[in-house]
Amino acid sequence: MTLLQAIILAAIQGITEPFPISSLGHAVLIPAILHWPLDEHAPFFLPFLTMLHLGTLLGLASVFWQDWKHLLRGALGRLGAQQQEDSIRVLVFLILATIPAILIGAGFEHRLRAIFGAPLAAAGFLVINGLLLIGTDILSRAKKNTPARDLANLNAKDTILIGLAQCLAFFPGISRSGATMAGSLSRGLNHGSAARFSLLMAQPVVLAATVHQAWQSRHIALSHDLIQECIIGAIVAAITAWICSRAMLRLFHNHDRWSLTPFGFYCIGFGSLAVILIAL
Repeated sequence: MTLLQAIILAAIQGITEPFPISSLGHAVLIPAILHWPLDEHAPFFLPFLTMLHLGTLLGLASVFWQDWKHLLRGALGRLGAQQQEDSIRVLVFLILATIPAILIGAGFEHRLRAIFGAPLAAAGFLVINGLLLIGTDILSRAKKNTPARDLANLNAKDTILIGLAQCLAFFPGISRSGATMAGSLSRGLNHGSAARFSLLMAQPVVLAATVHQAWQSRHIALSHDLIQECIIGAIVAAITAWICSRAMLRLFHNHDRWSLTPFGFYCIGFGSLAVILIAL
């Protein structure tokens, strides 16, 4: 892997993690389309992937540190009794929504990626992801007269279903943020709240993936070039994740009811183009 390839992969990770266009799908498709002789299963790639996830986590956390501070202060009773109850409920919901991804990921993630991680399969799932996004917006517009729910008004069943929807992202090409937003919108949240909940959910999941990958790569010897690529990759992923997270929150707050549709058309277009380019 060259330094330029490392920077491109880091930028793709930082851009595609917040937006509902599948970071894993792009990580599979871009090297295949560009015909990079890159073995993503090689031992050297795991430390690099760990640092990309760490950079993404730092980028997301820098956007949401005020949210976490507010939730923790509220849960400790610093903001009044009602806010304490609401904050505890949201924190419990985040935990419940994360559990399915941890359990299913521990048992089936590698099997799913081994079966469906080929570029053509990833391109196909990316098209499916696009259809899911467009379909979600259509269903949301059909419910435009139904009052939207607040995060604190969700229940355990809602959050577990949203967490199960998140597990669709184990298929390369299905977006984690897109799946969680689709699940959130189906449970009555508006686009802005669904986007915020999705990105809040992403952080414990990315943290768990980072810790898991760091443990797996603890015995891998790191060359000077690989250390350089890891550090630069983490910085690029953090910056792009920070920019794209802020852009996504602004977009979904200001353009309710149709925010997913442009990403859906992009996924269908890029997935279809990838099939053609890979087949050539």
